[in-house]
Amino acid sequence: MSLDFHGRVAIVTGAGGGLGRQHALALAARGAKVLVNDLGGAVDGSGGSVSAAQAVVDEIRAAGGEALANGASVTDFAAVQAMVQQAMDAWGRVDILVNNAGILRDKSFAKMDMADFALVVQVHLMGAAHCCKAVWPHMQAQNYGRIVMTTSSTGLYGNFGQANYGAAKLAQVGLMQTLAIEGAKYGIHVNALAPTAATRMTEGLMPEDVLAALQPEAVVPAMLVLAHESAPTRTILCAGAGTFEAAHITLTQGIHLGQGADVPEQLAARLAEVTARGAGEQVPQSGAAQGTNEVAQALAAHR
Repeated sequence: MSLDFHGRVAIVTGAGGGLGRQHALALAARGAKVLVNDLGGAVDGSGGSVSAAQAVVDEIRAAGGEALANGASVTDFAAVQAMVQQAMDAWGRVDILVNNAGILRDKSFAKMDMADFALVVQVHLMGAAHCCKAVWPHMQAQNYGRIVMTTSSTGLYGNFGQANYGAAKLAQVGLMQTLAIEGAKYGIHVNALAPTAATRMTEGLMPEDVLAALQPEAVVPAMLVLAHESAPTRTILCAGAGTFEAAHITLTQGIHLGQGADVPEQLAARLAEVTARGAGEQVPQSGAAQGTNEVAQALAAHR
């Protein structure tokens, strides 16, 4: 099966360079009309110019594709709404949203200024929420949509010096989980991509030989799978250096201890049983699974 995107309209944020640029080029090469969004700022979010987005648009057009440039900041909801309207006015629909825009303001938590914490959350989390909110009514109306969040192994598993980034990236997964549930009846599939790629955001963080193996192009196949009409929903795909994995947020079977006075001591003594992986562990279909499991064990214990 060929992953074809002819007739589809895509918006890719943070697409003026690095991974976003590769996403935009790949979608365009496979037939999509692409709105290339990029604030054109520095890695820390300062500054701005539409020239980065326009350069990618020029590249797409030179290859025979259709593209438009947009310099909106994803932190500005009105500007994001105007961006989506720009795509609607030009092409009449929006099928794909790739939330790729992001910044870094790395420091250990002890030394981190809370303004830097808030700004990173604003760009990554609220930026994604703004874009999703702006495309949502259009995707509902056409009964079709594909949204790709960009999460990170830092959000999933942690990384020293990136408390702000990790918090925002895992929050995107939480947003994905609920939007996938709410979008199901409208044909809107929502997934997350956790890339490992050498971009200007990772310069200086890894050895040169490692960076050489982590070309952004190697992540793009995972994005294409998640943005295609055949995409799953509520999937977290990890990708880097041509390797692909999946991450899952699971719930163990656990144990029922009741509500006695010594339950804290019992729980401490049997914590390894609660956290044990294996039989009974599940990937919940919604947050209700936790309560369902807890009540079922409680009722079974008192029969």
